Amino acid sequence: MIEVRDLSKWFRGPDGGRVTAVDALRFTVRPGEVFGLLGPNGAGKTTTLRMLCTVLQPTAGTATVAGYDVVTQPSAVRHHVGFLSANTGVYDRMTAWEMVEYYGRLHEVPPDVLRPRIEELFKTLQITAYRDVPGAKMSTGTRQKVSIARALVNDPPVLIFDEPTAGLDVLVQRAVLDSIKALRGRGKTILFSTHIMREVEKLCDRVAILSRGRLVVCGTLDDLRTMHNQPDLEDLFFQLVS
Repeated sequence: MIEVRDLSKWFRGPDGGRVTAVDALRFTVRPGEVFGLLGPNGAGKTTTLRMLCTVLQPTAGTATVAGYDVVTQPSAVRHHVGFLSANTGVYDRMTAWEMVEYYGRLHEVPPDVLRPRIEELFKTLQITAYRDVPGAKMSTGTRQKVSIARALVNDPPVLIFDEPTAGLDVLVQRAVLDSIKALRGRGKTILFSTHIMREVEKLCDRVAILSRGRLVVCGTLDDLRTMHNQPDLEDLFFQLVS
């Protein structure tokens, strides 16, 4: 569902020289899989995710999401992907229901489908009690749950999560991770970026580790541990990126 082939992105630095953010990445994310994208700050993770969501255009290489090219078919890509980051971006003056309903209409979800879908999402995420609460009065955890509902309202086959639990308390973190597990069970294709190794061990079927914009290694956690003779995932991560 996600195919990345030699995907690259570079920018011009203050001195006019080329600064490479992502360098010839190659990986595939399969349906029903949680694929972890790991790396230290500045490794190119967020730039990669933004290219896949069509926010940034690649400098070179290709990528398809749900069969659609991110450069030549950006509108179709956006229709088939749900994106969630640590920066929730919930509007202060809109209620939880208004927010999710608005995005459902943007995605042209039929009215007879939209209302029951929002009700189901609110029940699953346990935010029904907050449906009429404006964003300015929500806790950080509630705002993040509303953002999840917003990302799922059009039932996209591909989901991209960029550090979705950053800054959340333990209970809300667990609720978010449980929601992601349930989505995997429904056959969603999930690309998951995080710094929290415990989340990787709980969720990810395979991982790709980036460093300085390049792919260092890709595979299942068991394969990587065996390959590098390092049972501890955090130690393995530092070994590969240092």
